[in-house]
Amino acid sequence: MDWFVTTLRENPELAIFLTLAIGFVLGRIRVGSFKLGNVVGTLLAGVLVGQLEIPVAPVVKMTFFALFLFATGYKVGPQFFRGLKKAALPQLALTVVLCVTSLIVAVIASKLMGYDVGTAAGLVAGAFTESTIIGTAGNTISRLNLPEDQKAALLNNIPVAYAVSYLVGTGFVVWFLSSLAPRLMKVDLKAESRKLEAESGSLSSPESGVQSAYREWVIRAFRLPDALAGCRVAEAEASFAPARVFVQRVRRGSELLEAAPDLVLRSGDAVVLGARRQVLLAPGHGFTEEVEDRELLDFPVVAYDVVVTNRGAVERTLLSLAEQHGRGVALLRLVRAGEEIPFGPGTTVDRGDILRLAGAQWDVERAGKELGYIERPSSETDIVFVGLGILLGGLVGGLTLMVGDLPLSLTASGGALIMGLVFGWLRSVRPTFGRIPEPALWVFDSVGLAVFIGVVGIGAGPSFVAGVRETGPSLLVVGLLVALTPHVVAVLFGRYVLKMNPVILLGACAGAGTATAALRAVQDEAQSKLPVLGYTVPYAVGNILLTAWGPVIVLLMQ
Repeated sequence: MDWFVTTLRENPELAIFLTLAIGFVLGRIRVGSFKLGNVVGTLLAGVLVGQLEIPVAPVVKMTFFALFLFATGYKVGPQFFRGLKKAALPQLALTVVLCVTSLIVAVIASKLMGYDVGTAAGLVAGAFTESTIIGTAGNTISRLNLPEDQKAALLNNIPVAYAVSYLVGTGFVVWFLSSLAPRLMKVDLKAESRKLEAESGSLSSPESGVQSAYREWVIRAFRLPDALAGCRVAEAEASFAPARVFVQRVRRGSELLEAAPDLVLRSGDAVVLGARRQVLLAPGHGFTEEVEDRELLDFPVVAYDVVVTNRGAVERTLLSLAEQHGRGVALLRLVRAGEEIPFGPGTTVDRGDILRLAGAQWDVERAGKELGYIERPSSETDIVFVGLGILLGGLVGGLTLMVGDLPLSLTASGGALIMGLVFGWLRSVRPTFGRIPEPALWVFDSVGLAVFIGVVGIGAGPSFVAGVRETGPSLLVVGLLVALTPHVVAVLFGRYVLKMNPVILLGACAGAGTATAALRAVQDEAQSKLPVLGYTVPYAVGNILLTAWGPVIVLLMQ
């Protein structure tokens, strides 16, 4: 055992990997619907490993924290800037109300209870599952004009308060938004979701990783009805109106022809039709003789992700885009700010949305160029983009404003978040550079945060137990108050002042509080994916505001 401990002390990187391994195992622990999560699991693992008094250089946690913040900004950048537009003002107003209320309640409660700056910062971070506050508040505390031992004590109190308030805040916020809030508004969430689906024509997205055996869009070959002989391809397609049907290919004797809209069809032609299954099965359209022709049907079909960047496609409905650009293609999936959202003909497209388009390769490539940029499958990350982004963010964040004796700045990590927003938005506008594939983004996001939190736990380990014993009981009650009060205010404000749809409202509250677990619970209660429509903009803005509360709460608690 002595050899093991000595090895960890001499090689602190091994202690970090041990912390990650234990933390991710703890993160899988589930009690009913409550899951500990990787962040809290890694913090507790860090505290456990920290009992061995292993020194870890501060630069390690700050490097990974900057990587995490840049990835966070990169993901939400397009939605953050969209939140500044008029159409998103109700969701923006709701987010500001919730986040400002959270700060006010936390400061008042902390002052009444006599908490120090570190405990107050950890309280907000845990109650709102916003781990970035640990970093931004910690950076500000480190720059205070205080003795080193006093600063160390304040910094060690942050993870103590975070762990206690996180466990209370997460569980009760999930319960409140999914169960109590609908009763508070006197609405049936399931009925409201069905009503909203009917109004918007939205189609629920399947569970991630699961595919239905049913194929809505099919490609089949038929003999051309005599009634359509002499018609052009465009006229044959129009005979199915208002349904969308596309002639993909034509066989004329031994010759295979591409189906240009002005191609004149002849008696005896065999044609490939792409359409929704129910359209081809409906009687009365005349295509009754299906033919088996492998050569005719043997052409490349693809499903590509298209990033919407062209101005002419932004803020338009899917129906209008389909009429102008959608010949021969079907929309399978719509992703916004990393979340798959339900869609229908009336769904409005935003810059940076990712559309999964399927169809013949030539049709998908044409539509992709008209809408934006086709995201070709690749595992390569643009490290130049990432490195310069974090560097520029750090330089901007290094600028300091003195407020009395307190130095205020974005700090290098806060600058990385801001530059991540800018670079994420630039990527949505000019997606020819700055690619970060989803797996790499997950590493930057999840592992970056886990390493930071783990090192915080290792550093706080020796004093953690004593801190919980001293402030833990009161933090349970105060954490509950700080977590729930802003959501109660936001629900009432959104419902009775902004007149928001309750389904969208609850998704927006989950986003503003950066509570992804609450979003899942609301979706389960509604039996619909529609709450995510209110989640993306508030999540983007909420991340920024709550992260900014780190330095602010240090200032207010002085």
